[in-house]
Amino acid sequence: MKEKIIIEDENQIDWEELWTRKMDKKGDRGKDWTKAAVKYSERASKDNYTEQLISKMILTKEDTVLDVGCGEGSVTIPLSKEVASVTAIDATDKMLEILNEKIQEESIDNIKTIKDDVNDVTLKKYGNHDIVLASRVINGIKSPKKVFSNFNEIANKYVFITLFGPNNWKLEKDFFKYINSEYGGAPSYTILLNLLAEMDIYPNVINLDVGPVRTYHSIEEAIDNGKWNLAKFTQEEQELLPKYLDSILEEDEDGLLTNPNDKPDWVLIWWKK
Repeated sequence: MKEKIIIEDENQIDWEELWTRKMDKKGDRGKDWTKAAVKYSERASKDNYTEQLISKMILTKEDTVLDVGCGEGSVTIPLSKEVASVTAIDATDKMLEILNEKIQEESIDNIKTIKDDVNDVTLKKYGNHDIVLASRVINGIKSPKKVFSNFNEIANKYVFITLFGPNNWKLEKDFFKYINSEYGGAPSYTILLNLLAEMDIYPNVINLDVGPVRTYHSIEEAIDNGKWNLAKFTQEEQELLPKYLDSILEEDEDGLLTNPNDKPDWVLIWWKK
C-alpha cells in the first residue's frame, strides 16, 4: 500500500514541474500528423466542436486572431468569417497543405498560413493580435508557463485555449484496468489552472458540450483513431487491445461500432488580457 503524501501548503507544489513530469510519463504518443492529417479532417467534421468553441469566444469583425496549432483548418475557416484576419500556425506541412487548399477553394482572403511550432510562438515573431487561440494543441506542450507567457504578451484582448477534459480518456483508462496496468495518460487541465494562478492569471473555465459519440467502421479503425500509443505496449498488450475493443464496442443502428463513454471531452480555458 502506497504511503499517502499530504501537502499542507499548495505553494510547495511546482505546477509546471508536475505537468512536465506527467507529460514525460505519458511519453511521446508518436503520432505521425502528416499521415493523420486527412483522417483528422474527416473526423473533425463529425462533431460540433467548432460550433461550440466559436460560440463561446468573444469576437468582433475588427479582431485579428493568431490561431496556434490550426491543423487542417476545421476551426480556422469558420473563424475567419467572424473576424478581420487570421494568422494560422501549424508545425505540419500536410495540415497546412490541406488548409491552403480549402482557402483557395473558398476564395478566402483573410487567412495567412505559417509553419511554426507552438513552443516557438513569440511576440517578437508575430507582433500583437487581438486574440490568441490555441485549439486542441496544449496537450502536446511540455513548458506551459513559457507558452502561456508568450500568448499573454501577444494578445491585446483575450487568450482562448482548449485541452482534454476529464472524461476524454475513459476507454483508455478502462483498458489499462482491463490489463492490470498503470495508466499514464495526459495530465489534467486543473494543473494548468494552478500554474496560471501562479502567473497572476485567473481564467474562466467552460466544459464544451461536444458530441456525438465516436463511431468506427471496424476494430482496426478504432485502434487507428490516434488514442492508442501502441509503441509503448508490449506484444501481449497489443494483442489484448482488439479483444478489449470487441468486448466494449457495440453496433449502432447504422452498423457502426460505438460506445456511449467514447465521446470527445474538451475544456475551454480563457482569460481577458
